[in-house]
Amino acid sequence: MNHSGRTSGVRLFRIWLLLLWILPYGLLAQTRKKVDIEQADVLLQNESVIANAQRLIGNVRIRHNTIVMWCDSAYSYTNTNVVDGFGHVHILKDDTLHLYADFVNYNGDTRWAKARNHVKLVNKSTTLTTDTLNYDMNRNVGYYDHYGTIVDSTSTLTSKIGEYYVDLDKAYFKTEVKSVTEDYTLESDTLIYEMKTGIASIVGPTNIYNEKQNLYAIDGFYNTKTGKADLFKRPVITTDEQHVTADTIFYDKVSGDGIALGNADIHDLKNHVIVKGDKAVYNDIQKTSQITDSAQFWYYSEQDTLFLHADTLKTIPDTIPDQKIVRAYFGVRFYRADMQGKCDSLVYWSKDSTLQMYREPVVWSGGNQMTSNYIEMITVDKENQTVEMREDAFIISQEEDTAKFNQIKGRDMTGYIRKKDLYKINVDGNGESLYYARDDNGIIGLNKAQGSNIMIYLIQRKVTRIVFITSPDGQLSPVADIGDQETTLPGFIWLDELRPKSYMDIFLKEENKPVEEQK
Repeated sequence: MNHSGRTSGVRLFRIWLLLLWILPYGLLAQTRKKVDIEQADVLLQNESVIANAQRLIGNVRIRHNTIVMWCDSAYSYTNTNVVDGFGHVHILKDDTLHLYADFVNYNGDTRWAKARNHVKLVNKSTTLTTDTLNYDMNRNVGYYDHYGTIVDSTSTLTSKIGEYYVDLDKAYFKTEVKSVTEDYTLESDTLIYEMKTGIASIVGPTNIYNEKQNLYAIDGFYNTKTGKADLFKRPVITTDEQHVTADTIFYDKVSGDGIALGNADIHDLKNHVIVKGDKAVYNDIQKTSQITDSAQFWYYSEQDTLFLHADTLKTIPDTIPDQKIVRAYFGVRFYRADMQGKCDSLVYWSKDSTLQMYREPVVWSGGNQMTSNYIEMITVDKENQTVEMREDAFIISQEEDTAKFNQIKGRDMTGYIRKKDLYKINVDGNGESLYYARDDNGIIGLNKAQGSNIMIYLIQRKVTRIVFITSPDGQLSPVADIGDQETTLPGFIWLDELRPKSYMDIFLKEENKPVEEQK
């Protein structure tokens, strides 16, 4: 096609679009119906008062298409399709929609009604009240911009600006949005509400609260009938005892069930506990939670914070009021400034900060490494802790600036820690000890002893006294006589490379266990 042909085609297309745009207005002009005055007690016309207007007084009834208007008096303008109604104005549309006001300006050509003063719009079980309302009869939409109230069978909502879509039975609220019911108060910047379902679409900062709980969100849905919520963009649910936030929260207010997804954070304010993960399933009535995917547990106090990581965390209430039990499963690692550890699974009791560790547990405290089949750490007070080690207990501490290790092993052990330092060890059954003796010039020999029950005292990780409850069997070997085979007890393994050195180390995965030190 040549240039002139293309130009002609474009012109035809533009004309076609113009016809499509003009045609409805032409049809509207052909089908436009005049506003009819059906009844009035008195009809007056005075050009000197208002030109081209009829004054209708008393029992006025006006009809236009499917609209009927009653009022005390009116002006009907002869050269337009406009009517001004005054006093007890009542408009009925399609035999279902009722509009009441002190004054209504109705334009039959545009089918817009402007209602003023004591305005009430009634659609089935929904009622809108305001002082200023513009109503589009074509689209069945009412608009107000100076405060209005919409009431349905379950809710009452007010706002400064609003739109009510009659056919959809849906309202759009903007600025100073508020709803008060027996169960909650809702305050929002922007909200969309469906009367039939009772679902509020949150599209701006919104708080839904009562005396027990506050729900904050900027995006999502809240069912005012069931109390269920789907919340997005970092919502927050807060009670006096708990603070929950995540990228997304699905929550049932009645049952207390919640699912928090994406950077979930549950803060137990009363017990000073924070649990984190990518997915949290919880119930804020029963005070339970299960966290998976990058699960973390923080316990904080005035002195310090315990950071713990595992594949899965579960929290349940203790039988003691206001106390928590935390269960951690698979790949457990924890860090506190004075204590670190790892194991396969763990139970934490908030009432006394007790830790119970299962399956290859290791605890590091100061310069000491403690291992056994089962470890229980009990906090006596702010300064004192005891460590119960059951079955194959082993304690190792490294001599400063050397590759030498002091060692104690036995069937069971109890370690006593004061101000982060291990100062006493009670060995119960099959006790063995190996430690380096020193004088002012340094190491003078290796002391090796055996006894059924042993009490060992330490100062700054150094053995200062050993008390054998039963007859000991021991010897001191001079440095020159110490062979490599004599420097470790059976079962010795140094696990320092697995020790969390900082909070971030709790996330390190254990790819390969260190090989046993040379015996």
